[in-house]
Amino acid sequence: MRKWQTLALALLLGTGSLSCASPAAALGAPKGRDYYEPRGEIVWEVATDDKVVAITFDDGPDPTQTPAILHLLDQYQAKATFFVIGNRVSRFPELVKTASAKGHEIGNHTYNHTYFSAGNTARLFDKEVTLTEESIYNAIGKHSALFRPPGGYYNSIIVNSSHAKGMQVILWSWHQDTKDWARPGANRIINKVLNNLHSGDIILMHDHVEGSTQTVAALKAILPEIQKRGYRCVTVSELMKHQKHAQPVKDSHDESKRSGL
Repeated sequence: MRKWQTLALALLLGTGSLSCASPAAALGAPKGRDYYEPRGEIVWEVATDDKVVAITFDDGPDPTQTPAILHLLDQYQAKATFFVIGNRVSRFPELVKTASAKGHEIGNHTYNHTYFSAGNTARLFDKEVTLTEESIYNAIGKHSALFRPPGGYYNSIIVNSSHAKGMQVILWSWHQDTKDWARPGANRIINKVLNNLHSGDIILMHDHVEGSTQTVAALKAILPEIQKRGYRCVTVSELMKHQKHAQPVKDSHDESKRSGL
């Protein structure tokens, strides 16, 4: 079943899974972005005046697309964060090792690209994340510090469990969802990124899109233009170091007004 079909079924069943095309708070989640973002418990983007952005790649590694992307990143002195699938890390550990050795960041994206829901999060989270961490550690000798849930689905279990494992939950800037997984054409990917480029953006792309070369083609235009505009491409962890002083978090005790679980 294709990604969009899986997600459509999940939404019809009320599980709250979200596709990359719909990064709003998970349906039925007890708390949303307005709760998690000020606390720094989930990061969508970074408030900064510095000309830095983070390009992120999900679903790899891929034996064809990942090396091509790494070559382009080298060419423009750009660093990126790769949110990897554990079973693919087990199949292609050398690609992850190479990316890490080049100074790119490796994040956890579950072992089987599992879509969590309100009913299965507790059961699946530990297994999926732990297996992926084992694969990452075997490949690069260290654990990841970042977790991105497939489809952008989040709830309190995901947030709390991630933090308990020492990982920060990372999503993406809503205006920088390239939807490259849907193969919209290289020009659409290029325009999405460049027409919406702002300091502190976290850009969502994929280094494993079956049968597609569009992401690589788009990067050939995106990376030099980002550089020309004076921006630097950094890892997500580096981007977070540029965060402006956080605003005080408003305390909220009235969860009865929130929809969901």
